Amino acid sequence: MSIQITQPNTNIEIHLPNGKTLSGPRGTQIGEFFAKVKDDFPAPIVAAIINNQIHELTFPVDAEAHCTPVTMDTADGARIYRRSLVFLLEMAFIQLFPQARLNIDHSVSSGGFYCEVTGREALSRPEIDSLKSHMENLIKEDHPFTRKEIPIQEAIQYFQQRGYEDKLRLLKHRGKDYLTMYSLSGQMDYMHGYMVPSTGYLKWFDLKLINGGFLLQFPRRHAPTHLEPMGDYPKLLSTFRQYGDWLETLNIDNVGALNDAIADGRADELVLVSEALHEQNLADIAQQIVHKKARIILISGPSSSGKTTSSRRLAIQLLARGISPFPLELDHYFVDREKTPLDENGQPDFETIEALDLPRLAQDLEKLISGEKIQLPRFNFKTGRGEAGDIVQLKEGQPIILEGIHGMNPRLIPDRWSDSAFRVYVSALTQLNLDRHNRVSTTDTRLIRRIVRDARERGYSAQATISRWESVRRGEKRHIFPYQENADVMFNSALVFELAALKAAAEPLLRQVPHTAPEYIEARRLLAFLEWFLPLDVNLIPANSIVREFLGGSSLKDFKIWRG
Repeated sequence: MSIQITQPNTNIEIHLPNGKTLSGPRGTQIGEFFAKVKDDFPAPIVAAIINNQIHELTFPVDAEAHCTPVTMDTADGARIYRRSLVFLLEMAFIQLFPQARLNIDHSVSSGGFYCEVTGREALSRPEIDSLKSHMENLIKEDHPFTRKEIPIQEAIQYFQQRGYEDKLRLLKHRGKDYLTMYSLSGQMDYMHGYMVPSTGYLKWFDLKLINGGFLLQFPRRHAPTHLEPMGDYPKLLSTFRQYGDWLETLNIDNVGALNDAIADGRADELVLVSEALHEQNLADIAQQIVHKKARIILISGPSSSGKTTSSRRLAIQLLARGISPFPLELDHYFVDREKTPLDENGQPDFETIEALDLPRLAQDLEKLISGEKIQLPRFNFKTGRGEAGDIVQLKEGQPIILEGIHGMNPRLIPDRWSDSAFRVYVSALTQLNLDRHNRVSTTDTRLIRRIVRDARERGYSAQATISRWESVRRGEKRHIFPYQENADVMFNSALVFELAALKAAAEPLLRQVPHTAPEYIEARRLLAFLEWFLPLDVNLIPANSIVREFLGGSSLKDFKIWRG
């Protein structure tokens, strides 16, 4: 073998996951490489993973690399598209309504962000049509999004000139001395995360008036170039509005305001009032259950929504009203392992409702509510088979409480008891955003909760939890979210201070994800997000708080309702 000193080759090669290799001049933007093979991929390409680092399509490749296109049907691709669309909306809005303020409030399940306008009356139909038309023109003209890093003081001066108090409060506590800004037609803003190269990528969107504001619609991942019909989510939207009222009560309307409160020594007040609002809400739900004389209480919600603590605190509220709900565990109603339905990959699907013995559950509910003495099943998870469980009998008027992912599914309980049931949907519906244009995802909040809890209770690494998250989310979209509006009430388990409290526990776990692992990109994204929060002293958090379910130290961990 002969080794020689030579000059660098003017061309480089990039290797794609489908086995193809592309060659081009050193320093060529990765997007130009991908343009040659865009038809090989099932959805539009919006970014790139180069040697396990995510980059924008404008990134110049100056060495041989393994490159994976980031498409709109992936989690990262969907985020990049939506973030870029928000920036386009903001820039177009500023050009048409320079004296008003645009607020990106929260997401909706059909694919969209609910937006509100302040500083003037709500947009009219002609105005929303004009805004949409202006965005479409900008897309056709394909203007570039210019990215640059500027000193933090320069960014502060820029936002001061425009009166953006929310962004100034956020930057006050920034640890880095620079900020990445994006510009379009002379207007700039900070966007937390990566963007597409230009407006021409943003072909799929719509604007629709709704509830005094408007909806910015975008494609969902499973159909990245189509918009879903706008669903009706009155209970979900009402719960978001309630959380907005809570934030107003706390005088915390963004992360900058939260950081100010922590820095000013008001964290104890923040925690106590937040917890009081939770307790007040749970007390109100308990009173509704009492008023309805519900015989079955169904509690459901997605992963890491705080269902366990919420249901136990609700049970305590009922006990305080002289009602002792009987806890019936759905896990004991699994069918025998060999009867478990298979998923599309031929693997046992334990999350589908058909994995439960619904006829046996219906029979037991009928007998229990009728006052009969019955023998409950007990599922042996080692053998995968049902066994004989406890013999029980309800007291007169004693309600049954059922917690599980299928609680809102009308097939879970017999039709004759549907009107006697009270359904509680629990989820962490965060509405505290970084600023008026940079959302805090409810999904990210739940993932950070789960990373902390899995490490403490199950010994899972952050890498392991992140690797399972996509499967968890797929199950939620299939079995939980379609039924959320069946709830009688929605309990928002989000707490305004929780990410500041979880920060110190989550960051070391995320830093342990190896840089060669596929989960490293997600770990880095979450770390960059948590950088915006000042840490909160966890000793201020009471033992019955929902956050304690994840941090540890919960006084409700071993709480059980006495069955005697």
